[in-house]
Amino acid sequence: MNKIGEKRFFVTGGAGFIGSNMVERLIKEGAEVLVYDNLSSGDISFLKKFENLKEFKFIKGDLLDKEFLYETMKSRHFDAVIHFAANPFVIKGIKETDLDMKQGTMATYNVLESARKADVGEIMFASSGVVYGNAGRKPTPEDYGPLAPISLYGASKLASEGLITAFSHLFGIHYYTYRFPNIIGKNATHGIIPDLARKILHNKTELEVLGNGKQAKSYVDVEDCIDGMLYVYNNSREQNNLYNLTTEDQVSVNKIAEMIVERFNPDCQIRYTGTEQGWPGDVTNVLLSGSKMKELGWKPKYNSFDAVRRSIDMVYSMLIQEGRK
Repeated sequence: MNKIGEKRFFVTGGAGFIGSNMVERLIKEGAEVLVYDNLSSGDISFLKKFENLKEFKFIKGDLLDKEFLYETMKSRHFDAVIHFAANPFVIKGIKETDLDMKQGTMATYNVLESARKADVGEIMFASSGVVYGNAGRKPTPEDYGPLAPISLYGASKLASEGLITAFSHLFGIHYYTYRFPNIIGKNATHGIIPDLARKILHNKTELEVLGNGKQAKSYVDVEDCIDGMLYVYNNSREQNNLYNLTTEDQVSVNKIAEMIVERFNPDCQIRYTGTEQGWPGDVTNVLLSGSKMKELGWKPKYNSFDAVRRSIDMVYSMLIQEGRK
């Protein structure tokens, strides 16, 4: 049963990478959408095609402005909150150690408290596989523990999960929490593929790659990410839901670097910085179990390799259109 078109959604971070893709899908399904975003990392141009639709509304607002958030959320009845907003720059949290606590944990608390007071009964939360830390079991299932994130970003996601389960238990909010590996594809503005593409455009003779290239991770196309989130929302009969939304294969960093060079400039040489981690807090081996979603009846359309290839092609086409290559 598809219940998307019957509902009104409040989307935090809806001008960002994954959020803007979700907004597009919701509107396509016939839903009403209000996007709440402070545009600190989002791009309003991603939403420009919806600005004249009666089903769409954009509010520029900060989740740390608790009063304005609540006033906006109670302005009309919303069936569900879809919470994407967070600090997207993991490395930035090393220099600003309270950044993820504010933009992750405190922002999530404000969303939940506003939802409670505005009588919004459902929340979908974009969490991350980084909550597992350096998990000793691969593929890593949802019930793996103890959870020991190694970055402040991961810690904020885990803390947000804890707030969500507590609000659900105390106030009856129905939740859907999704733990992602790396999401890539349309509207991505940062991450390994856009970052390496920019580097190779800046220096056509040498591509610097952080780490030793042996880091191996799963990659999910954003189209699959949105499809999987809404599939669980439409098909799960549970009050509370926690799912890994993942592919079950990996692509190494050196393979991605080779694919970038092949696509952009075959004469460019790759130089690795040689460290095991690409940066402090980087989980070097990510492979989540997708068996729980398989049991529900969903699997991704693209494996990690296909998702990477599609993303590289998108970035290449974008840069061609911008006249930057």
